[in-house]
Amino acid sequence: MNPCNERASRPFFISLEALTDQETARDFDRNCRQCPRLVEHGATIRLRYPEYYSAPVPAFGVARPHVLVVGLAPGLHGANASGRPFTGDAAGKILYRMLHEFGFSSRPDSFARDDGLELIACRITNAVQCLPPQNKPLASEISRCNPFLKKEIDALEGRGIILALGHLAHNAVLQALRLSRKDFEFAHHRVHDLKPGMKLIDSYHCSRYNIQTKRLTSEMFREIFRTIVRLFGDSPHH
Repeated sequence: MNPCNERASRPFFISLEALTDQETARDFDRNCRQCPRLVEHGATIRLRYPEYYSAPVPAFGVARPHVLVVGLAPGLHGANASGRPFTGDAAGKILYRMLHEFGFSSRPDSFARDDGLELIACRITNAVQCLPPQNKPLASEISRCNPFLKKEIDALEGRGIILALGHLAHNAVLQALRLSRKDFEFAHHRVHDLKPGMKLIDSYHCSRYNIQTKRLTSEMFREIFRTIVRLFGDSPHH
């Protein structure tokens, strides 16, 4: 059976227990104010869009994942609006479509925090949990948020696959694990052995810009997920 084509086989390596705790908090603080620039920007956005979530966005997915997807930061009209990573914008459309196609999501579309979508053996987070101006967080902001990312990586229990969407996410993962960038250079579809049982896969970010310019095509992104599924065959979690 090829899990890439068998949507009905969704939990092909996980128990039903993994379908629970879709938003388990790991020392998450919605009222975090560690980054003054982001706090000020958030206040401005709340005035413009009072109906938006506009707060630090928690990770979403199973409590003990086998795959951790790491993005950049909440998008203005995506996670910042909905309160769930990659929900409500163009980047989320392609990400959740791929997650569903390869058996990691209960449905192919994500439009609201309460839409009933569930992840399977997977969890999604960002390097920075608050919306940054122009989608460009400062190095200091990434560092302040890095302990939250480390908590998410720790939930892999030393074994699993991390998918880094973009160079910044890649570097944030290495920072959380105290690994050298020169030893693990970013390149699209490169697989890094971080330590026995744990791998990092790099991908260009599935942003609207990258999709429109064809820097990242649907087929290129699909190849990333084919690699993830193939690696599961070698995973101690299997």
